[in-house]
Amino acid sequence: MEQGKSFWKRAYAGVAMLSMALIAGCDRGGGGEGSNSNSSSNGSSKAPKLAFVAGGANEFWKIAAAGVHKYEQEAKIQIDIKAPPNSTPEEQNRILESIVSEGYDAVAVSVLAPDAQVPVLNKLAEKAPLITMDSDSPNSNRLFYVGTNNYEAGKVLGNEIVKILPNGGKMAVFVGTFAVDNAAQRFKGIQDVVTAHNIQIVDKREDNVDRAKARSNVEDILNAHPDLNVATGLWSYNGPAIIAAVEALGKKGKVIPAVFDEEDATLSGIENGTVACTVVQKPFQFGYLASKWLHELATKGDAARAAIPPSKTIDTGVEVITKENVAAFKARLAEQKK
Repeated sequence: MEQGKSFWKRAYAGVAMLSMALIAGCDRGGGGEGSNSNSSSNGSSKAPKLAFVAGGANEFWKIAAAGVHKYEQEAKIQIDIKAPPNSTPEEQNRILESIVSEGYDAVAVSVLAPDAQVPVLNKLAEKAPLITMDSDSPNSNRLFYVGTNNYEAGKVLGNEIVKILPNGGKMAVFVGTFAVDNAAQRFKGIQDVVTAHNIQIVDKREDNVDRAKARSNVEDILNAHPDLNVATGLWSYNGPAIIAAVEALGKKGKVIPAVFDEEDATLSGIENGTVACTVVQKPFQFGYLASKWLHELATKGDAARAAIPPSKTIDTGVEVITKENVAAFKARLAEQKK
């Protein structure tokens, strides 16, 4: 699904701390002031300065960036995409602190530590309209959240696990950290469903976004629990880590991965029968809708704020991908990323 290095070269230009190469669809120059002269509703010819702060730099966020770029093309504006290279709150805080001083007109953030980052988020919200996407910080002064209802998404995956283990069984759960809101809510949703069906969660492990540890965690659990039935990954890279461990230890068909998100290896695992299912979010919609709201908040002010839903949540929904629909999903995904 690689589309060329130039896509992410544009997205990350002007962010010196982020030297990684990520994929995007066009190269129109770097961050800072938008180069397009887009008139706002108040008649100003100055382009709004908007920032989309991702939670990382994996395939999931490449898809979200495609949604950002789709809106950019439609609205003829530029949005600066920024991301912490190692998905740590410390890195993200440095990005947010920089944004505070750089005069942005509206900002969207996938929050990595919902409670710990409230002070820096509130400082940012004093300077510009702030929304969250993908991972919320409901105790902050953000205006609203765009993304998945992660508790309900967890319940969806929980119901798929019940289909895999209709007579009960044992499972383990893996993630970067349970401290992030989306991970905690997904886990709770899964737990609330499976425990009512005699399915025991025998262990859960954090890897702190260390890809090698993500795999070794799975290997450790598979060795410690030879009767394990299902391995669940809550973040996108956990799926490929589980697949690699299951295949390396000769557990294919014995331990069934049931995971989240649409990493290439996860979709391939569904095609070859290693993975039962993945619950995918709609990161393209995260990017597109967050960008649209940023633009309107920056240019329409109170009128845009008046349109915020009373729930302060825009739920983009989820989809279950299995062997029956994976080919169609991959084709649709490729089209979105063009």
